[in-house]
Amino acid sequence: MATVTHSESHTHDHDHDHEEHHHELGFIRKYIFSEDHKVIAKQYLISGIAWAVIGGLLSVLFRLQLGFPEMDLSWLRFLLGDWINETGKLDPNFYLALVTMHGTIMVFFVLTAGLSGTFSNFLIPLQVGARDMASGFMNMLSYWIFFLSSVIMFVSMFIKTGPAGGGWVIYPPLSALKDANPGSQDGMTLWLVAMALFIVSSLLGGINYVTTVINLRTKGMSFDKMPLTIWAFTFTAILGILSFPVLLSAALLLIFDRSFGTSFYLSDIYINGQALPNQGGSPILFQHLFWFLGHPEVYIVILPALGLTSEIIATNSRKPIFGYKAMIFSMAGIMFLAFIVWAHHMFMTGMNPFLGSVFMLLTLIIAVPSAVKAFNYIATIWRGNIIFTPAMLFAIGLVSFFVSGGLTGIILGNSALDIQLHDTYFVVAHFHLVMGSAAFFGMIAGVYHWFPKMFGRMMNNTLGYIHFWATFAGVYLIFFPMHYIGIAGFPRRYYQWSKFETFNTYTDLNAFISIAAIVTFLAQFIFIYNFVYSIFKGKKATSNPWRSNTLEWTTPIHPGHGNWEGEIPTVYRWPYDYSKPGAAEDFIPQHIPFSQTPESNLPEETELIEKEQELAKIVFDPTIHD
Repeated sequence: MATVTHSESHTHDHDHDHEEHHHELGFIRKYIFSEDHKVIAKQYLISGIAWAVIGGLLSVLFRLQLGFPEMDLSWLRFLLGDWINETGKLDPNFYLALVTMHGTIMVFFVLTAGLSGTFSNFLIPLQVGARDMASGFMNMLSYWIFFLSSVIMFVSMFIKTGPAGGGWVIYPPLSALKDANPGSQDGMTLWLVAMALFIVSSLLGGINYVTTVINLRTKGMSFDKMPLTIWAFTFTAILGILSFPVLLSAALLLIFDRSFGTSFYLSDIYINGQALPNQGGSPILFQHLFWFLGHPEVYIVILPALGLTSEIIATNSRKPIFGYKAMIFSMAGIMFLAFIVWAHHMFMTGMNPFLGSVFMLLTLIIAVPSAVKAFNYIATIWRGNIIFTPAMLFAIGLVSFFVSGGLTGIILGNSALDIQLHDTYFVVAHFHLVMGSAAFFGMIAGVYHWFPKMFGRMMNNTLGYIHFWATFAGVYLIFFPMHYIGIAGFPRRYYQWSKFETFNTYTDLNAFISIAAIVTFLAQFIFIYNFVYSIFKGKKATSNPWRSNTLEWTTPIHPGHGNWEGEIPTVYRWPYDYSKPGAAEDFIPQHIPFSQTPESNLPEETELIEKEQELAKIVFDPTIHD
């Protein structure tokens, strides 16, 4: 025991020296190539916001094409150049590239790196009571490899042959043959290089997160006292560590097929009537490898958002989270099942019907732990003393999307129904609600909630409310009608549908969806203005503005590298001691010992407690009944 204490003391002394050393660093080492997890988190956040603007802008461009297929887009030639043809229409190859890059950017660069990279970095050391990540250098390296990946992906959108155009799932042979279309050429090569670097970055980050949670928790921070945010980040990191290498192998094999003449995914291919020499490969192999990452990726995106939502809902309901252990087990169940349901994306590949039924059953089972989380959120809110901050509204919005989008997931999990709906807008509506919009709302909720700890200032609540209602209404106006046209058979990935008499019925509805998408995109600039303005001019924050229990609110308003100026607080409680009977306040931070629970001095509360104690004596003392 003495050895452990000495080791802890040595670690704390080392951390204190490390903190003082960082105060002497210059601007570049302190804010650019920083090893401070809080600075790195802000770098991920700002990068994620920048990518979200780019990804959203791309969606506006292809929604213009879908909503107004006969519109003259010549006025966009200054921005898109030759991708607007001589008739003023969007080039069909560029349309496919827009869809490809939009999906890639939003799934990986915004909702994976921007969400998990920001909040895993920012909150793990602060909430478990650590000076920093297990490896500050590895953490810094993770961000700058991600930044290099971002630069390559961004550059790929401006090369002569255009961005990658094989869909964000980059199925071969379209992605494996350079001559297949313009989007299969240099843009696809850069896409693969950027994604390989992105995966390396994600693996470095994930290993760091798990190591920090396991090894660097402060005294008293047992696993059953960790906030649900930390559980969510840990499960997310484990998912990434186990599944991202599979995508990396898929991308490397694809590079070999493209550049070195191998045939992992190619066989019996003809281009312009000429047979290619490739034999023995299978494009279905790529689908297996891609979706083995692709489905865990859904939960890599949504689990951190669910973790943030757990913390925000409990704090703003002023109630203990309902079903703490059930929430942990449900996340563990989701993590496990995420690895064995990947082929429900492949019902259309001609797989054996028995195998399809197995994946269908597993897919429907994963709805159970997901429902546990939804019901527990509702039970936490039920009869709570709710404070409707912008963060709370966005967290409730996440629950709404998670439920409505999840219900359509049960429909698509049925193989017989999925075969009919697979390539329709029903699928687009489903995953944009349950994954895209829900995770985006979780990310925005996290920014509103932890902004005071990140920057020492408060965001404007009025602008936050306007941002929420415009975005919440906009998301449903965009994606709810897509379910309807999807059931009617409206196909996704089509550049132009107006030539099909069957679909002309939905001309007005498509235009409505496009207008809603444009307005919702513009509404995000309310958030960006609020974010940037508040960093410099926002109202100064107090040390614990939301009256929360977790450890990050025990640090100074502007914590330095090392987080706590003195000794790291010891943890005595779980993180959800809200509205505890007999306590003076409706929250008791984790570092307050049970013996020091502040009692209420209000006479009416004291009298009520005494009456409850007397009633308990009458009920449980048999002699009083006589």
